[in-house]
Amino acid sequence: MRLARVSGTVVSTFNSPIFDGQRLLLCDYLNPDGELAGGYVIAVDVVSAGPGETVLILDEGTGARQIMGVSGGPIRAMVVGIVEEVAVDRS
Repeated sequence: MRLARVSGTVVSTFNSPIFDGQRLLLCDYLNPDGELAGGYVIAVDVVSAGPGETVLILDEGTGARQIMGVSGGPIRAMVVGIVEEVAVDRS
Protein backbone atom coordinates (compact mmCIF):
# COMPACT_ATOMS: atom_id res chain seq x y z
CA MET A 1 0.00 0.00 0.00
CA ARG A 2 1.06 3.57 -0.65
CA LEU A 3 0.20 7.04 0.54
CA ALA A 4 -1.15 9.52 -2.00
CA ARG A 5 -3.00 12.83 -2.28
CA VAL A 6 -6.11 13.12 -4.41
CA SER A 7 -5.49 15.78 -7.04
CA GLY A 8 -8.66 15.32 -9.11
CA THR A 9 -11.12 13.04 -10.81
CA VAL A 10 -10.84 11.25 -14.13
CA VAL A 11 -13.77 11.26 -16.54
CA SER A 12 -13.82 8.73 -19.34
CA THR A 13 -16.56 8.53 -21.93
CA PHE A 14 -15.27 5.26 -23.34
CA ASN A 15 -13.93 2.61 -20.96
CA SER A 16 -14.10 -0.98 -19.86
CA PRO A 17 -17.53 -1.98 -18.49
CA ILE A 18 -15.89 -2.86 -15.17
CA PHE A 19 -15.60 0.90 -14.50
CA ASP A 20 -19.32 1.61 -15.08
CA GLY A 21 -20.65 3.37 -11.98
CA GLN A 22 -17.18 3.66 -10.47
CA ARG A 23 -15.45 6.92 -9.57
CA LEU A 24 -11.85 7.25 -10.72
CA LEU A 25 -9.40 9.51 -8.89
CA LEU A 26 -6.05 10.94 -9.96
CA CYS A 27 -3.72 10.48 -6.98
CA ASP A 28 -0.16 11.79 -6.54
CA TYR A 29 2.15 9.52 -4.53
CA LEU A 30 3.50 10.90 -1.23
CA ASN A 31 6.42 10.00 1.00
CA PRO A 32 5.76 9.43 4.75
CA ASP A 33 6.48 13.13 5.44
CA GLY A 34 3.57 14.14 3.21
CA GLU A 35 5.74 15.51 0.40
CA LEU A 36 5.27 14.52 -3.22
CA ALA A 37 7.24 11.36 -3.96
CA GLY A 38 6.98 11.53 -7.74
CA GLY A 39 4.53 9.59 -9.81
CA TYR A 40 0.79 9.20 -9.84
CA VAL A 41 -1.89 6.59 -10.24
CA ILE A 42 -5.50 6.51 -11.39
CA ALA A 43 -7.43 4.56 -8.77
CA VAL A 44 -10.99 3.36 -8.26
CA ASP A 45 -12.51 5.18 -5.25
CA VAL A 46 -14.43 2.98 -2.80
CA VAL A 47 -14.30 5.35 0.21
CA SER A 48 -15.66 8.63 -1.25
CA ALA A 49 -12.37 10.53 -0.99
CA GLY A 50 -12.17 14.10 -2.22
CA PRO A 51 -9.60 16.44 -3.74
CA GLY A 52 -6.76 17.35 -1.38
CA GLU A 53 -7.28 14.39 0.93
CA THR A 54 -4.46 12.04 1.83
CA VAL A 55 -5.46 8.49 1.00
CA LEU A 56 -4.23 4.93 1.25
CA ILE A 57 -3.82 3.26 -2.15
CA LEU A 58 -3.92 -0.48 -2.70
CA ASP A 59 -1.60 -0.61 -5.71
CA GLU A 60 -1.74 -4.30 -6.53
CA GLY A 61 -4.11 -5.50 -9.20
CA THR A 62 -5.18 -8.86 -7.76
CA GLY A 63 -6.21 -7.38 -4.40
CA ALA A 64 -8.13 -4.57 -6.11
CA ARG A 65 -9.97 -7.05 -8.33
CA GLN A 66 -10.85 -9.18 -5.28
CA ILE A 67 -12.40 -6.15 -3.56
CA MET A 68 -14.41 -5.45 -6.74
CA GLY A 69 -15.50 -9.09 -6.83
CA VAL A 70 -14.15 -9.77 -10.34
CA SER A 71 -11.58 -12.31 -11.48
CA GLY A 72 -10.22 -10.27 -14.38
CA GLY A 73 -10.20 -6.75 -15.68
CA PRO A 74 -8.01 -3.69 -16.06
CA ILE A 75 -8.04 -2.64 -12.38
CA ARG A 76 -4.65 -1.97 -10.84
CA ALA A 77 -5.21 0.48 -7.98
CA MET A 78 -7.93 1.35 -5.51
CA VAL A 79 -8.39 4.01 -2.83
CA VAL A 80 -9.11 1.95 0.30
CA GLY A 81 -8.78 4.53 3.09
CA ILE A 82 -8.70 8.20 4.00
CA VAL A 83 -5.67 9.02 6.16
CA GLU A 84 -6.18 11.19 9.24
CA GLU A 85 -2.56 11.22 10.43
CA VAL A 86 0.83 9.68 9.69
CA ALA A 87 3.23 9.33 12.63
CA VAL A 88 6.86 8.53 11.85
CA ASP A 89 9.14 7.47 14.73
CA ARG A 90 12.61 8.83 13.95
CA SER A 91 14.35 7.61 17.13
